Amino acid sequence: MTVSQVFVLAVLLIPLTLVFMGRLREDIAALVMAGSLGLAQFYGMGVLGPDHTPEDATKALTGFGTPEVLTLLSLFILTYCLGKYGVTRGIAKNLLKIGGRSESRLIALFATTAAVLSLFMNTLAAGALLLPSALDASRRTGIKPSKLLIPIAYGTMLGGSATYLTTANIIVSGLLPLADPALKPLGFFAFTPTGGVVCIAGLAFLAVMGKYLLPNREPPAAMVSRTSDELTEVYKLNERLWEVTARLDPPLVGMSLSEMKLGETLGLSILGIRRGRRVIPIYGAQCEVHDNDVLLVVGNEERALQLRNRGYEIDAATKSDSLEESGTVMADLLVPPRSNVEGKTLRELAFRAKYGFTAVAIWRDNQSHRTDVGNMKLRPGDSILVIGPQDRALDLKHQNDFVIAETTSNTGGYDRNKVILTLSIAVIALTAMFMGMPVELAMMSAAAVILLTGLLSPDEAYGAIKWRAIFLIAGTISVSLAMVQTGLAKMAGDAVVGLAAPFGGIGLVAGTYLLSAALTQIMGGQIAPLVVGPITISAALRLGVNPQAVAVVTAIAGSVSFITPLSHPVNILMIAPANYSFSDFVKSGWILTVVCFVALMLAVPLFWGL
Repeated sequence: MTVSQVFVLAVLLIPLTLVFMGRLREDIAALVMAGSLGLAQFYGMGVLGPDHTPEDATKALTGFGTPEVLTLLSLFILTYCLGKYGVTRGIAKNLLKIGGRSESRLIALFATTAAVLSLFMNTLAAGALLLPSALDASRRTGIKPSKLLIPIAYGTMLGGSATYLTTANIIVSGLLPLADPALKPLGFFAFTPTGGVVCIAGLAFLAVMGKYLLPNREPPAAMVSRTSDELTEVYKLNERLWEVTARLDPPLVGMSLSEMKLGETLGLSILGIRRGRRVIPIYGAQCEVHDNDVLLVVGNEERALQLRNRGYEIDAATKSDSLEESGTVMADLLVPPRSNVEGKTLRELAFRAKYGFTAVAIWRDNQSHRTDVGNMKLRPGDSILVIGPQDRALDLKHQNDFVIAETTSNTGGYDRNKVILTLSIAVIALTAMFMGMPVELAMMSAAAVILLTGLLSPDEAYGAIKWRAIFLIAGTISVSLAMVQTGLAKMAGDAVVGLAAPFGGIGLVAGTYLLSAALTQIMGGQIAPLVVGPITISAALRLGVNPQAVAVVTAIAGSVSFITPLSHPVNILMIAPANYSFSDFVKSGWILTVVCFVALMLAVPLFWGL
């Protein structure tokens, strides 16, 4: 191997190893790769162009202006708008009406609905939109969430394999022009026939075998109930609930909650105020305390008893206090993977000031945390119990950092005119793509119309974009370019050809699927295609096999993230609400991966003539 090849391999493997060990975020790793390759090219190493051509160092930034990245940017905006006005959620709820109480029917229904939604939108967004409906169906039917949420995750990935608008498919299509010689990118319908067969086979498998393979786990208590009394119980607030009585001496009366600083100094949360026979939920820090008010304080006993040192009367709560005040909303918020809030605290986010809701507990690792809630760094899968006024619920609903699992109130209805306008824009964009308009142009035009019509504000549009995914893809494209430029892709492709040659084109297809699917379980469906794509495309050129066909197989294999929960963000999103373990995904996922492999091996010769 040449020095350039060794360097590119190190630039690829070292950051990915740190990502796999949890020491580095994947988007940061991608930027490190792009920056390292750019610097190496600038100082004379030929990794992105010929030796000693510093002007080629800017090729490290190629990914930021590719049609694929522009398509994803626009797609995030369009799908967010569909979700904001209830289009996708309304479709899902209407489909629930035919599900009844049949476990098999509901599994098939949710998987199919997820697949249909993911044909037109990001897979994680489709999963997030269906999650609250699945939890609601679970509560209504008694079927465990563990029977419904894996089908949603798998369904989004199966549907994604049949559409161009999936991250892995967009990535691999963008790698074809980077090959040597340059190849034509894939068309909008290139994935539909092959991916459609894989999708139908996978959905049929889930419909027939899902009820037998999926676990029947009891969900975490925080995901079960809907009323505020029940939520108070399942988050175990009563175990850490204290009554602090307001008296004129010390001067608690007349103070606002912000002036008391119970959260900042002791990590305590004020759940409500008992005033006479009423229990008033606390919405904001400016609420003023009256004489003889009893504050319902949640937190650690040792911290709470420190209030006695300040002269306050404090006792353990002796009865259950209902927070079913008219106009009150209590809700579970889930922290999805790659959210902008990951690693931040609610206090850093100014959560209460921004949304008007107060966080009173966080459910993590099957345990309720009720002290220092505002200072806990948020992790994917955390469930946050919040309380707030109904007139601020729309602010909470329209944010893009948390997923709402509906609880005591379901706010916001359809705005008929905006629903019709949003659907019209989406349909026109899809029609334009079907008629031959470049995908990136159609999607960017749709995003522009959404902004011009005021359906989304510019701030909402920026917030809708999953910037971590954008930087991951844009940064890693430079690695694929370097693999081609240095001949590393050709070398790996020759090795693959050596193994597949005795079996011809169909052997290369099988090897491509197995290699891409295996790496996807480790790297994830957004990184694996960027690593495998240049190798398999180069191998196809060497073996004289249709490289577009191999690219389609590479992309589809990158979508089958079934076996490990960490292989795709939508899997991670489903873990906490259903109380899944790692083995739950392995048990059902490996069989579904085999089913998809068989379907692919039948479909590729049929549609690509191999």
